[in-house]
Amino acid sequence: MVQPFTLTSNILAQVAKISLLLGKYEGLHAQAPQPKLRRTNRIKTIQGSLAIEGNSLDLEQVTTVFENKRVLGPKKDILEVKNAIRLYELLPKLNPTSSKDLLKSHGILMQGLAFNAGKFRSGSVGIFKGSKVSHIAPPASRVPGLMEDLFLFLKKEKELSPLVQACIFHYELEFIHPFTDGNGRMGRFWQQLILTRHHATFEYISVESVIRERQQLYYEALEKSDKTGNSTLFIEFMLNCLRSSLEEFLDQVKPVPETPESRLSLAQEKFQNKEFTRKDYLYFFKSLSTATASRDLALGVSKLVLQKSGARALTRYRFSIFSILRMRRKITDS
Repeated sequence: MVQPFTLTSNILAQVAKISLLLGKYEGLHAQAPQPKLRRTNRIKTIQGSLAIEGNSLDLEQVTTVFENKRVLGPKKDILEVKNAIRLYELLPKLNPTSSKDLLKSHGILMQGLAFNAGKFRSGSVGIFKGSKVSHIAPPASRVPGLMEDLFLFLKKEKELSPLVQACIFHYELEFIHPFTDGNGRMGRFWQQLILTRHHATFEYISVESVIRERQQLYYEALEKSDKTGNSTLFIEFMLNCLRSSLEEFLDQVKPVPETPESRLSLAQEKFQNKEFTRKDYLYFFKSLSTATASRDLALGVSKLVLQKSGARALTRYRFSIFSILRMRRKITDS
């Protein structure tokens, strides 16, 4: 069973703030983050999550590993980074409610680092704070059932915000401690996986680097929630980290200048090779007037970016294959 939690006014306020920030980003009509920014934040995510567990490599060294270049450092730390890079590349392909995918992910993350990578633990485990035991995880025999309950919670809980669900899953995985090693980094990774299914922007946000900056508070939130048998404090802490990381991301992203060319470029990314109408174009750019939308589309046709078919109410548009290829080449070159 999932530990008790309370939807406090703090939690509801944090969810509202995060939702507003996501709406603000959507309102910018910003393009997907450029590869350089996406890569930078991915590196910060991996470095932050591993540093919490004692990995000694700094951002520059992790970047070097990311570029597949030789780096000086402990072999174990370098392997941890390489494994994490492989795992985070799979983020779009994983199912957040699949126990099979969780075990597969742990196998990748801990390959060459744990003897039972990709398997639930078979023995007892305790978490120490100094010389004292701060948490005794449930018996190994209960782990498969507890994890199944946790995935069932994700599948069946329809009314709870996915933002809160992600935090609860993160806490519960740490509480159950289903693996011999790698629980912390798996909890943070799976939290991000749940969040990216809620909103794609989270794939480009480095929550882990914020947690790293607040590492002591992170451990305290986990410990206090364990002692009270209630995950509310951890949820509040984690939502605050999510909000901070999203604010940091928005500071990095600049809105695209409102020109006909920039709007057509955004529409191209949106519609790809699918047909669309002027009404669809207006729905995407909600603040645009009908006349301006018509001028944009006429410009696209005149520049051979758009192909036009039909007339009047039956008019349809489609981006030419050459313009789509140019867009993809531009993204790749970036």
